[in-house]
Amino acid sequence: MGDEAPKAPWTFLTSHARVLLALSRDPGARLRDVAEICVLTERTVQSIVADLEEGGYLNRVREGRRNHYRIIPGAKFRHPAEAGRDIEGLLALFADTPADGP
Repeated sequence: MGDEAPKAPWTFLTSHARVLLALSRDPGARLRDVAEICVLTERTVQSIVADLEEGGYLNRVREGRRNHYRIIPGAKFRHPAEAGRDIEGLLALFADTPADGP
């Protein structure tokens, strides 16, 4: 019993979800800043943004010298357990608005 290796920490949200949420909050954010917010490397964030773009979750639009990211709210979750649900609900859940309640 005492010989068990410590379990790796886990989180509720994947890195992809955290990057998507960060870009939904600030569509003009530099990926360097998103990396800092999400506690990831900039290279990892670049790869995740490419995945999200390829998967139809966001579009990258060049505005002047900067990229801006437009989230596609009607995009559907990929996991079969959430089949048919779109990401708009997740984005709304984590929006920076105060929660209802006491």
